[in-house]
Amino acid sequence: MTRHRLLLPAMAAVLLAACQPSSPASDTGPAKPASTPAAPASPASVAKSTAPTPATAFTPPPESAIPKGPFGDMVREGRELFVHTAEKAPAYVGNGLTCANCHLDAGRQPNSAPLWGAYGMYPAYRSKNKHVNSFGERLQGCFKYSMNGKAPPLDSHEMLALETYAYWMASGAPIGVKLDGAGYPKQGFKPSQPPDYARGETVFQRDCALCHGSDGQGQKVAGRYVFPPLWGPDSFNWGAGMHQLDNAAAFIKANMPLSRGNTLSDQDAWDVAMYMDAHERPQDPRFKGDLAQTRKDFHDTPMSLYGTTVNGHLLGSQPAKR
Repeated sequence: MTRHRLLLPAMAAVLLAACQPSSPASDTGPAKPASTPAAPASPASVAKSTAPTPATAFTPPPESAIPKGPFGDMVREGRELFVHTAEKAPAYVGNGLTCANCHLDAGRQPNSAPLWGAYGMYPAYRSKNKHVNSFGERLQGCFKYSMNGKAPPLDSHEMLALETYAYWMASGAPIGVKLDGAGYPKQGFKPSQPPDYARGETVFQRDCALCHGSDGQGQKVAGRYVFPPLWGPDSFNWGAGMHQLDNAAAFIKANMPLSRGNTLSDQDAWDVAMYMDAHERPQDPRFKGDLAQTRKDFHDTPMSLYGTTVNGHLLGSQPAKR
């Protein structure tokens, strides 16, 4: 692997300037063509200008509280599908991941986008698909992008099981209120230096390779992944939220290495997110044959490396395939 710095001087200047106290930058200019891709910028440049609303504390019910009877059976079925996704919903999964790989502890763990933090926030408008989404539609997106598969129908048994599990997990939570620990802790989270590929590789080999393998392809036991692949044909595709640097860095900081969250420095988390997201993965399913246009339409953000050149390779141009 080439071990040199990813960021060009001009890009570094933009990032460092953006990290200084200033008004958040807006992303209004046209996307650059594939030959001169837009470079990632500091998370400060994409921060929201409004102050966050204080979150509300919430604790989901313990699994021992799942009731008996048909409703509880559906809750348990949803949990099994969440943890063993490919086995329980093989028609809709196209890689080696499970829902629980990104939503830890069967969707219970704070700061790893827990189900109980998401359920009460829908319906909601999403800029990703430019319309108001139901919770079911949000789950469909996970299958399409994070699972590199296809969306289960909204009236499918699988969708009913997942929604029932999420509904039960959010029992007693206020509707439409941001809960403490929901999503990933991104607010105000930025590196002191621009994220760097070479530093990220060092962090990866030191803190991540033990579980995910030195090649990032995960580890299997008896043909099943016990640690997920982070790039390559069995990982999430270029449309998944985890391909964005801010999402990946915040998740890594709060949760990785597994069981040792918040032990990496902020800089290490951003650097290793850069390293992970600078590798090829399955193509964005919205791709229609034009890489530059796909970036312009769906990745026109400094947090996306899609359509940018890293170590001489134009990301997205040779997507990983099974």
